[in-house]
Amino acid sequence: MRLPADDRLLSPRTGYTRAHWETAADALLAAVEPYATEDRALYHLPGTHTSSSGRLSDGLEGYARTLLLAAFRQDETALERYADGLAAGVAGTWPRIEDRSQPLVEAASIALALRLTRPLLWDRLDEPVRQRAAAWLTDALTAEPWPCNWELFPVTVGGFLQEIGHEPEASRKAIDHGLERIEQWYVGDGWYADGDGRKFDYYNGWAMHLYPVLHAWLADDTHLLDRYAGRLERHLADYARLFGGDGAPMLQGRSLTYRFATTAPLWLGALTGRTPLPPGETRRLASGALRYFLDRGAVDDRGLLSLGWHGPDETLLQSYSGPASPYWASKGFLGLLLPPDHEVWTAVEEPGPAERADAVTAITPANWLLQSTSSDGLVRLHNHGSEDVRYDPYYTRLAYSTATAPSPSYDNSVIVGGDASRTDIVPLGVGEGWAASRHTAASGARVTSVVMAEGAVEVRAHLVVGAAAGTPVRVTGWPAEGEQTAELLSLHGLLHGKGVVGGGPTLFVAVVRLTAEPDPRPLVELVSVEVDGEHGVSVRWAGGGRTTYRFTESAGLSGGS
Repeated sequence: MRLPADDRLLSPRTGYTRAHWETAADALLAAVEPYATEDRALYHLPGTHTSSSGRLSDGLEGYARTLLLAAFRQDETALERYADGLAAGVAGTWPRIEDRSQPLVEAASIALALRLTRPLLWDRLDEPVRQRAAAWLTDALTAEPWPCNWELFPVTVGGFLQEIGHEPEASRKAIDHGLERIEQWYVGDGWYADGDGRKFDYYNGWAMHLYPVLHAWLADDTHLLDRYAGRLERHLADYARLFGGDGAPMLQGRSLTYRFATTAPLWLGALTGRTPLPPGETRRLASGALRYFLDRGAVDDRGLLSLGWHGPDETLLQSYSGPASPYWASKGFLGLLLPPDHEVWTAVEEPGPAERADAVTAITPANWLLQSTSSDGLVRLHNHGSEDVRYDPYYTRLAYSTATAPSPSYDNSVIVGGDASRTDIVPLGVGEGWAASRHTAASGARVTSVVMAEGAVEVRAHLVVGAAAGTPVRVTGWPAEGEQTAELLSLHGLLHGKGVVGGGPTLFVAVVRLTAEPDPRPLVELVSVEVDGEHGVSVRWAGGGRTTYRFTESAGLSGGS
């Protein structure tokens, strides 16, 4: 991909400007064109990995997700090709939209693209094509979605159909129903769970916020916009902290192959005027993420986005991942809807949160603790409240970062008797510099964990209850990757990260660090830890602060800073 020269005056941190985003969009659209079928209704991208929905659905996915990119780009030439594909698709090529089927997902991308480009695409179609397209989309209004972010796909389709006057009553019902459903999962402070339970990840940004806010904005519904954009604005205050100083998004959750789709909510805040971020910071975070992936091989030598993170990597895929799935990264080009003279494009880049100062930030709804260090730009996420066992290990580890991936040997875990599982996670609170939770191992043992953090240093304490005396326990820290240094200093109950359960509840304590500093100070100079005979842990930081916690008989916690 040949991009324009860096502009280090306007963009001193990334070098990227609007021209870089436009060029990247054009290159991605040009690269997929040879893989369209003759009638342009399907895009069969190369690769041996087929999704569980099958090749036909994967071809529709290729059409829909790249159409979304053309819509954000407002590319009339490309849209003409997609108009031909639409006519063929709704004439019988595309699979029907049925209950809990992948075409329901793709229908939302198609409907959103048609709504965003109505004068350029929809209004230019022949009336019979419009009628067939509307009829195909109408099935999305009543198709049963999975009980998660999928509830917003009928909302998105209904918004378009309502706008063109097709089945207005059914469209209104689909919109109202979907918006009512996500209210059940709104947990406050700008955060949603992705369905029942405690599933927190990037679906907050690229789905749970994106679809209702865009619907309200396109419908010019000030009441809905105040509600949903207000939530987005609060979310962005936390969300901005999930990007490392090198532009990397946090490597946690599912569907990570969507890559720079993580930038969509940043642009959405600017588009609606509901963001706490300065314009230069918005662009710095977004451009940083785009550059992070383009510089690290996300696009192959054919110009295609691969199934993976940097390059191809099947370890982070799900059963629904097909060759065109990465093109939900198209959502990251939402910023191109902003005019070239918008302040987000004209302001000088400003540093992101991870670059400005060290910070330890509590995310109360998710029971997460974010720990960032400005010297190396690393961000670490301490997970004491998010769980989706279907997608282990990207949900169930104790910690994630912008620089490391979960390892097969179970990093960031408490392994009881050879059992590294972590289920039934119960959040026990998060506050200034700490987070805690309790979980269950497959053996039935319960583990109560607390992390206390300052700078790049973490003190992790784990109380194991319900395991037989003599059961081996292993506590692991960060995997060492690239330029990072990972350390684990065994303290109470541990030697080289290993210990055994005593005759009752047994406490294990370690000091852990992940850093990219070339010559960090020794851990013993930065923190001291004392443990008393009643499972109390007292931490004194080099800066003078002190934190104390005590594990109770009920495997809870008491105490504080």
